[in-house]
Amino acid sequence: MNTDSHWVHTPPQIATPSNKRPRVIAAVLLVVIAFCGGVVGGVIGSSTNDNSGSSNTPLVTAAPVDSSKVGNSNVAKAANVIAPSVVTIDSLTSNSESVGTGIIVTTDGEILTNNHVVEGATQVRVRLNGQTSPIMAKVLATDPGNDMALIKLNNSSGLTAATFADADSIAVGDPVVAVGYALALDGGPSVTSGIVSALNRTLEIDNGALDGLIQTDAAISSGNSGGPLINMNGQVIGINTAVATGGSSSTASNIGFAIGVAEIQRVAKLLRANASGETPDQGYLGIGVGSRTDGGAGATVTEVADNSPASRAGLKANDIVLEINGKTITGPGALIAVIRDSAPGDIINIVVERDGKRVTLKATLIARPKE
Repeated sequence: MNTDSHWVHTPPQIATPSNKRPRVIAAVLLVVIAFCGGVVGGVIGSSTNDNSGSSNTPLVTAAPVDSSKVGNSNVAKAANVIAPSVVTIDSLTSNSESVGTGIIVTTDGEILTNNHVVEGATQVRVRLNGQTSPIMAKVLATDPGNDMALIKLNNSSGLTAATFADADSIAVGDPVVAVGYALALDGGPSVTSGIVSALNRTLEIDNGALDGLIQTDAAISSGNSGGPLINMNGQVIGINTAVATGGSSSTASNIGFAIGVAEIQRVAKLLRANASGETPDQGYLGIGVGSRTDGGAGATVTEVADNSPASRAGLKANDIVLEINGKTITGPGALIAVIRDSAPGDIINIVVERDGKRVTLKATLIARPKE
């Protein structure tokens, strides 16, 4: 089905001097204060009884708040758990300054965020929750294809690392909370709540495809990028990274996406390896892919490279790939992501539809050829 909805990264909020050109257009926040009926009819009028005076009865007030408690709701308690592990990231390039969010993952200052938060940065400054002064950070490694980056604070210790949830514990309908520095507003991070709307979504982006995404209706705004999506225990289940916007013939409301915890853990290992000087090769199958045109699920093989793992496995143009290693392929993006996330030497089982019949093929991936 063809629509003109757009799947876009939540851009970092821009806070640049007027003489600098920002990388993205800054959102404009309009705060409208409505005065209803002139302060509600001005104290709701006066009494018609001339003999009645003002009452001396005190207003009823609540009991003092127990300072040992942090909020009465599950959302408040979950947000309090993650708060020490959420940071604001200020990225500077030669002509812009942008703000995003990050998650502390080690006590000595390793932080995960989105690649698009720090992409092209010449200087990265991080402010811890509750602090007023920033700390300089170094970009250790980036993965544009998975939109993740690993940065490290200078000379830091004793920080509170976030706890990550078990990927198998996440289910559609679970309540979740998104935390981040939405619109780079003054003060602490913003907190919004919602549910897990869907699991294992895949989106195609300029650098490839994002897979293993969690869809949520929790509000995600500019500046939330790189921040945590958490469960009611304050455990990270995803990194907020993209939202859907409507087009002229479609609408999109409350559709946000977070990189799921399983992908976070996998990519974090690759980022650390890259930071240590290792450059793991990606898997290569050797096919071109496109969308199905008959309304079905799967990815259509448009071409097969000569002498490639795909040709040796027997893949043919017009085959429709339905599964790889038991994982359903919903479209081209899902297929791209599965192969990219595999390693040379991996053996994959491919289920295709060919001439109305299902055929299972086996391919051994090789390293992606250098461009």
